[in-house]
Amino acid sequence: MELRQLRCFVAVAEELHFGRAAERLLLGQPAVSQQVRRLERELKVELFDRSPRYVRLTPAGERFLPAARDVLAAEGAARALAADLAAPAVLRLGTVTGLGERLDRILDAYQLRAPRVRVELHAAPVRDRLARLADGRLDAAFVRGAVPDDSPDLRFLPGWQDELVIALPARHPLAGQPEVDLAELADLPLRMTERRNHPALVDLVTEACARAGFRPVPGPAHTTFQDTLAAIGTGAPMWTVVYAANARMTNARRVVFRPCRTPLSLPTSVAVRRSAPLPRLLLEACRTLPGYDDHDS
Repeated sequence: MELRQLRCFVAVAEELHFGRAAERLLLGQPAVSQQVRRLERELKVELFDRSPRYVRLTPAGERFLPAARDVLAAEGAARALAADLAAPAVLRLGTVTGLGERLDRILDAYQLRAPRVRVELHAAPVRDRLARLADGRLDAAFVRGAVPDDSPDLRFLPGWQDELVIALPARHPLAGQPEVDLAELADLPLRMTERRNHPALVDLVTEACARAGFRPVPGPAHTTFQDTLAAIGTGAPMWTVVYAANARMTNARRVVFRPCRTPLSLPTSVAVRRSAPLPRLLLEACRTLPGYDDHDS
């Protein structure tokens, strides 16, 4: 008796339809039928009464269903315990700016899955983050932008899209619009970090401006997020981009945040070492968020 046979049996018993059970299990219907037939041969009993019009449990199938569910529940509990035992005492996680409430929700979901694991957050420029991950000083790291092609020892698992919004002085005429066209910002100085600090972000904005028909006017040197917002809040004509998650958590009366008419966003991935086991509890925590790309994880 195999677990996959029990999974197929329980799915058909609950759906009372081989096709729907196959869809639920992401299998072909012939495969589900085959697994149920194998289970019946092993048990030497018919579990389903089949006809062209219906599928229903036989008395033997009704008696066997609770036991099959118990076995699958025990298997799930064993997997959860194994994952908990395999979890590290400390998870060293490289982070990026602008995650806002998304990071809080990931950490909350991770703590539910691994309550005894202490999470250490390490913020650093992307190259430093990847170097620390490659040499084992970090266990995983969030990375924004295109996947680097010079990190063969790392694996990048698709995560989500981080939306960006425009930050403007609250007294600027554009602040009254529900959204801003980039071309309307052509004459305003752009205050951004240096490219070496965040190449993906700077390239995204400058390329978007180029598509809108202009090259951004360089604004004053960027220092910190709060200093930049304070400078914009003075009413001086300038603008910047802010992660929407950060904007939602920011209370700045003299600054407004407006979406761009042509949406701006950066992909965020979860980077891990190829030689290390996947941090499955962290990935499960990320999957709890809307917009998470479950491909290849």
